[in-house]
Amino acid sequence: MILVMKNGATTEEIETTSKRIREWGHEVTLAKGEFQTVMGIIGDKQDLAGKPLHTLPGVDKVLEVSAPYKKASRAFHPDDTVIDVNGVKIGGGYRSVIAGPCSVDSYDNLILIAKAVKNAGATMLRGGAFKPRTSPYSFQGKGHEGLEMLAEVRRETGLPIVTELMSEKDIDLVYQYADVIQIGARNMQNFALLKEIGKLGKPVILKNGIASTVQEHLMSVEYVMSGGLNDVIIALRGTRSYETAMRNSLDVGIVPYMQKLTHLPIIIDPSHSAGKREFVSSLAYAGMAIGADGAIIEVHPCPSCALSDGDQALLPEDFAYLMDKISKLQPWNQRDWSKNFGKMQNSKFGDTK
Repeated sequence: MILVMKNGATTEEIETTSKRIREWGHEVTLAKGEFQTVMGIIGDKQDLAGKPLHTLPGVDKVLEVSAPYKKASRAFHPDDTVIDVNGVKIGGGYRSVIAGPCSVDSYDNLILIAKAVKNAGATMLRGGAFKPRTSPYSFQGKGHEGLEMLAEVRRETGLPIVTELMSEKDIDLVYQYADVIQIGARNMQNFALLKEIGKLGKPVILKNGIASTVQEHLMSVEYVMSGGLNDVIIALRGTRSYETAMRNSLDVGIVPYMQKLTHLPIIIDPSHSAGKREFVSSLAYAGMAIGADGAIIEVHPCPSCALSDGDQALLPEDFAYLMDKISKLQPWNQRDWSKNFGKMQNSKFGDTK
């Protein structure tokens, strides 16, 4: 359920109404917009049957939410969420590109990559210290040593660190070093892990599963947010389909579709979608052009020497060229388009008669 408060509802009215709903055994979330406050009620709506919601202080409207995800829903939080990572903002018109190697291999390579991507315009550094691999015999990451290298490069470049968390047992270690926690496709529905990281306060990037639907992805986001964390970035890395031309099929049309459903920032992962270097830049440009809040891209100076996923890593000079192209795109998102769509329908452009 959603309570839309009246324009000018006082702080006292909002607090009184929130307190009454909590007394009825429900959780309350507040989203304060420029003109109105929206109050989301989490819990079984059947328990609210017969309750005088319309008469509570400051309430203007009572609305039902049909989506099973509540905190992630734009209905609960009409304005875009802007996430701040050590001064780097993403969402609500702020775009951020995260770049770096698939896995940390050596300090020399990592610092070279970090300086190159920062000079090209990247705002955060990605690098895997723990790697989920299909084969148990493949390189699994450098673990603690890799995290220490990432921290040293952060000290030298100032770039916030994005790294993957794979297991609950590594939470304490990874949280000592990371600025943003990445949850990969294989853990999208590891609900025990999602609930745990939702309690810990650091921003999270949550990728979609290998063959997940939009609703399944958003329900996994809801697991994180149910723990109390609001700073969740949704990452689209494509899904496995019958098409084998690329590693995964990335439907960039999902970007504006999800922007209509959720207030959270949405980024794309063209590297894991393409699986082949020559297609990464095209997918990245397409995703940013359609309105994504950012991208996470793999970069390596010697892809043939990379310890994992070298085939999909851009060379630093190719990344710089891509960033130059992206920088010329006009920032916009689905909310901007929706606001103007009514105007367009009344124009010659929107006249279909």
